[in-house]
This record gives sequence, structure tokens and C-alpha cells, in this order.
Amino acid sequence: MENDKTYLREAISIAAENAAGTEGGPFGAVIVKENKIIARGANTVTSANDPTAHAEVNAIREACKFVKNFSLEGCTLYTSCEPCPMCLSAAYWAGIKKIYFAAGRNDASEAGFSDSFIYDQIPLPPSKRDVRMEQMLEDEGQKPFKEWLSNNKRVEY
Repeated sequence: MENDKTYLREAISIAAENAAGTEGGPFGAVIVKENKIIARGANTVTSANDPTAHAEVNAIREACKFVKNFSLEGCTLYTSCEPCPMCLSAAYWAGIKKIYFAAGRNDASEAGFSDSFIYDQIPLPPSKRDVRMEQMLEDEGQKPFKEWLSNNKRVEY
């Protein structure tokens, strides 16, 4: 429990330092494996001109390089704020099973970082979302999946 608080305080420290600078927003994250920080990430959306450069995603990318694998199974994510839908999805895809966060989504919203519009969009059918989506070439789009299934050298994830 005390280690968890230490790691979470490190994520908060990264967020506070980033908030005082110009690299990106007030978010920080660390990833821990076997009681050791293996990656740190800060939000670099504005400096990297990359809307996906959230603290958690940056930390996940760094951690995957460190472990030389796309799976972060056995790792824990500590983040200064409740992960947005993209970051939460990235954590799922990375195989992270435990996330500790400090501030909540309402705290982020009060600071101008609201994700509620995304949460509202996700359950809608694609045709009803604000980002216009239209499915085309469905049969042709299935070809890569068939190729994948017949590839006996594929790496499952």
C-alpha cells in the first residue's frame, strides 16, 4: 500500500512539473513491474503535435520498449488522473491489470479536460456518432482477417 502511494505520488509529481511547463497538459504516469518503475510519461500533446501523446500512452510506449514486448502483463499503471477512454483502452490492449489514479474525470473536466462527450458517443451506433462513420467494402475488408487466420506464423495478442 505504501509503495502504491509512492508510485502514485511520482505520477502526480510528473503531472505537476508538466503543468508548470509548455510540453503538454497536467498529466503524469508511471508503470511499475516487480516493484520497480520501468517507465514514466507526461502529456506531450501540444509539444509533439500528437493528440494521442497522453501521459499514460507515452508511459505504455516507453514500458513496452523497456520490456521489449507489446505485453505489459504483470505491470501496474499509476496515473495522476483517471485515464481517458483512449488511455484506458491502451492499458487494456497492453494487458495491464491494475491502475491506480489520483484525480477523477470530474476534476479533469473542471480544468478544461472533459471526456464526457467521448463516453456519451461510445454506446451509440456508428451511424449516430458525431464523427460521421459509414461502413463500406465489408466483404473486401474481411480479407485481411482471413489472411491473419491462415497465417501460422502470426504472433497472437
